[in-house]
Amino acid sequence: MTTAERAMLRRPRPRLRGGSRSLRVRLLLVLVALLAVVCAVIGWVTVIAMQHFLVGQLDIQLSSAGGRAVHVAPPGSGQPGGSAPGQSGAQFLLAPGQSVGTLGARLGNGKVTAADILGNNGKLVPVAAGRVSALTSVRPGGPPRTVTIAGLGEYRVAGTAVADGDILITGLPLSGVQRTVHQIIVVEFVVAAAGLVLATAAGGLIIRRTLRPLRQVADTAVRVSALPLSVGEVAITERIDARQAADRTEVGQVAGAVNRLLDHVDAALTARQASEMKVRRFVADASHELRTPLTAIRGYAELTRPMRAQAPAQMSYALERVESEAERMTSMVEDLLMLARLDAGRELAHEPVDLTHLLLDVVSDAVASGPGNHYELKLPDEPFTVPGDPGRLHQVFANLLANTRVHTPPGTHVVVMLSSSDPGTAAVTVLDDGPGIAEDMLPTIFERFARGAASRHRDAGSTGLGLAIVRAIVESHHGTVKVLSRPGQTAFHVRLPRA
Repeated sequence: MTTAERAMLRRPRPRLRGGSRSLRVRLLLVLVALLAVVCAVIGWVTVIAMQHFLVGQLDIQLSSAGGRAVHVAPPGSGQPGGSAPGQSGAQFLLAPGQSVGTLGARLGNGKVTAADILGNNGKLVPVAAGRVSALTSVRPGGPPRTVTIAGLGEYRVAGTAVADGDILITGLPLSGVQRTVHQIIVVEFVVAAAGLVLATAAGGLIIRRTLRPLRQVADTAVRVSALPLSVGEVAITERIDARQAADRTEVGQVAGAVNRLLDHVDAALTARQASEMKVRRFVADASHELRTPLTAIRGYAELTRPMRAQAPAQMSYALERVESEAERMTSMVEDLLMLARLDAGRELAHEPVDLTHLLLDVVSDAVASGPGNHYELKLPDEPFTVPGDPGRLHQVFANLLANTRVHTPPGTHVVVMLSSSDPGTAAVTVLDDGPGIAEDMLPTIFERFARGAASRHRDAGSTGLGLAIVRAIVESHHGTVKVLSRPGQTAFHVRLPRA
């Protein structure tokens, strides 16, 4: 069949969406997600707890620094920190034990009168009053609080009242605490990432090993699904390992259920095959036994032909109908007997068959028996030879052309093409531009006694066995036959292995 003809007969197929992830991948993703959530929660709780702990330690240091500042701050000096004029007002920072970076300030009348930071060299570094304006809200005796000093960062500060009514403020920087917290976050992140990678690898191996029996169950089901269970004598020998099926785990329960299901299906198929063989034997025996009485009926009916001219018209018509129906029934019985023999696997002739000459003869016969249609035969230049039974193969294509003659109106254009689309295969296509086959008939068109509503009238001359014989003969030759149809075009494709 040409590319254009394939395109004309091709039907749109529904698009298949991508399937979901496998169970192994989903379990692994869920495991990794849970571990990530657990690591995040543990890290967050650890960071918060560590920050509170470090700030608490800093507050203890701040309390000690404030106590030292009060003991060395002389009251009523008239200058900040009780120092002489020209000296810094936070001399209490020079008390023994004060750490580098400690902030000291004196508040008088709600204003910062002095502010210094203890430098690395043990000297005080003055801080402008405008930069420490946030310290004016500190109250003596209150809990330590965090304030931001412009250009210096965050400090934990606490205030203590002295005898002259001023407030001494001591502060320790939070930069050390923040650095420690940041380092903990980085370490936790690296450890969590490494743990997730290791957990993903280990979880993947564990899940793969755990689900391996389930994969074996799926493989067994796939092998069973590939068996030709619809026809013929079929024995399902595939089973899952009995030790695995005896396991009490969920996978073992599934394996046991699958084995029991296969046993049940195998028993059902055996019973079906036995019943089918009984029906086939009955059809074959009945067809064989009916041939003799039908031959006798036809013979006696033919003997009355010379006497029909003198017989009454009604009797003459009845005798003609008896002969016609006897011939029709004889043809049906012969078809049933042939199908029964093919079902029983009776050997056919096996000799080289020239499809070119065979199709020439079949089309010539069709032209003679159906002159109302227009026939066209397309043959390749090279000869096509297939191994098989020439009489049966002749019947295949004769039945296909008879099908077009019976089920299409006069004037239908019928094309018979011989080609080789695949190496080692001969393809014969019977194409017509008739009304087409009803869509609901296509799935059962090759079944026995499958006839359309228009074909059920006796005048149609159809027994519903022609296409069933076509499929049986083609399959007995290890070939395939299929049909594609739409309004205005029907194509039967027969593929046979070449010699």
